[in-house]
Amino acid sequence: MTLSDSSQIVTTHDGGHMPAFAAMPPAGHGPGIVVLHEIFGVTDYIKQRTRDLAALGYMAMAPQLYWRLGADVEIPENTIAGLQQAFGYLQRLDEALAVDDATAALEHLRRMPQTAGRAGTLGFCMGGRLAYKLAVAADPDVVVSYYGSGIGSELGAADQVRAPILFQFGQADQYLSLEEAERIRAAFAGRADAESHVHPSAGHAFDNPSPMFHHLEAARAAWPQTADFLRRYLPPS
Repeated sequence: MTLSDSSQIVTTHDGGHMPAFAAMPPAGHGPGIVVLHEIFGVTDYIKQRTRDLAALGYMAMAPQLYWRLGADVEIPENTIAGLQQAFGYLQRLDEALAVDDATAALEHLRRMPQTAGRAGTLGFCMGGRLAYKLAVAADPDVVVSYYGSGIGSELGAADQVRAPILFQFGQADQYLSLEEAERIRAAFAGRADAESHVHPSAGHAFDNPSPMFHHLEAARAAWPQTADFLRRYLPPS
């Protein structure tokens, strides 16, 4: 088999219908990964990372967390106007409700026979923070958080995170300082199944291919680290 894309509809806990982009691995089965998007919505970049996870053997799905604010939100990532528009959506987003919707997406994946009841989460930027909050609120099998600014103010709940967790940080992140990254790392320092990586000279959203954010060396280093972590704690086979 080859990779295949599809559209999914996740029924939320309040009876809503949240659209999601999904990618199936070549084997047609594997653990689930809920991909939590940046402030720009489910963009081509997020869809590609969802496909990349499928290529690693995961049933990957990126729910449209802005679905309550508008249909199929996809904001340009390479302009100042797009960035301002994205911050507008972020300010309007009810994060507690978004975490609840992400929990529904996790449950949706676990109900799929192809996942055998196993599913984790991976989030970028805003989604990196929501991935941490999902780990507190629910029970994903594994968590990966890319530059989730704001987690430092939520560390009182760190002991509620039971899943293996990986943090990816940029050394030059203007939204997540090295001091905050260190506090996050220290909160999980006693756990063998928690890792953090700080990438030299990389800014916020360094994995995003937009010229406004991309840091080639950091992106190339972080993705294999992420793939290795997922394989160790949520193996595809």
